[in-house]
Amino acid sequence: MLNSDIEKQYRQLLSKIVTRKDECERFIRFLEDETTWLTAPASTKYHLSIEHGLIIHSVNVAEIMLTLKNVLLPEIPDESCVIVGLFHDVGKIGMPHAPRYIKKDSSYAYNENQVEMSVAARSLYIVSKFISLTDEEAQAILYHDGQYIVENKPIAHRECPLTLIVTFADTWATAKEDGRVKISDPHYFRSTETKEKHGNDEKV
Repeated sequence: MLNSDIEKQYRQLLSKIVTRKDECERFIRFLEDETTWLTAPASTKYHLSIEHGLIIHSVNVAEIMLTLKNVLLPEIPDESCVIVGLFHDVGKIGMPHAPRYIKKDSSYAYNENQVEMSVAARSLYIVSKFISLTDEEAQAILYHDGQYIVENKPIAHRECPLTLIVTFADTWATAKEDGRVKISDPHYFRSTETKEKHGNDEKV
């Protein structure tokens, strides 16, 4: 059963999709009724390799995207951030007849019996069957891994703002989920001299 807080966040995010509401509702029915969307892990051995991991990660990315765009470029529609954020990794479900991940004892294994595609390509393929995407949304989904992926080099320095935002949101969410984001000292970025002057108990 999906965590109630994640469920609430997920439904609130979906409510921000207005102009393509009907398309999205058909897509969500497909995902929830015919695929592993609500139960799949986000990976087999890295971040959130647990049941419901994919939906948790997707919600996290969408929420971070909204936060970033509100600060950096408020004119980007909330709807675009939600569609890209929630569905950038939807390719990790595989297909209804061939899920990407298979439950194996207490962990997950990669399903070799599927037509091979990158996660990003499959995500774009699946989403575009249901939702009419803008050019910027299509680029953001297909290239959301940024320059971590060699195949993404052709668009280096030509990313749309939405692509830059989803790339950072995805990277940040993943780092938090696998425990790499750890700054325990609130004065981490201050010089030693400043720390001594204000004391270590100063609030920031």
